[in-house]
Amino acid sequence: MKEVMAIVRPAKVGATKEALADAGFPSFTCQVVLGRGKKLMSETIATAVLDEGEVPQNQLGEAISEATRLISKRMFTLIVEDDDVPRVVKLLINTNQNKTPGDGKIFVLPISDSYRVRNGERAADAY
Repeated sequence: MKEVMAIVRPAKVGATKEALADAGFPSFTCQVVLGRGKKLMSETIATAVLDEGEVPQNQLGEAISEATRLISKRMFTLIVEDDDVPRVVKLLINTNQNKTPGDGKIFVLPISDSYRVRNGERAADAY
């Protein structure tokens, strides 16, 4: 079993839910998350900060502080069989890809075990 975590734009939640359900993956969790990608400062901005010793109070300063602003995203989490991972990843990419920065990230992690709280059922039957 694998855990697939996908961080996507809020505007893509409806399409993602529908695509997952239509593909036979109706069980997932969706959370509101805040975060940021690795938006790098240009050399000009970095040089200005180093020369002045602090963030300037102008458009340049706004551009610098923008790199630390947290952006609202949505995180889908679902548990799938190992064989289903490529299909789920492809579905998530196809549904969420605009080919622009901020489209999202997908992480795949191993799941060693799972249990249903209601009855203690273990492993594949519990997810």
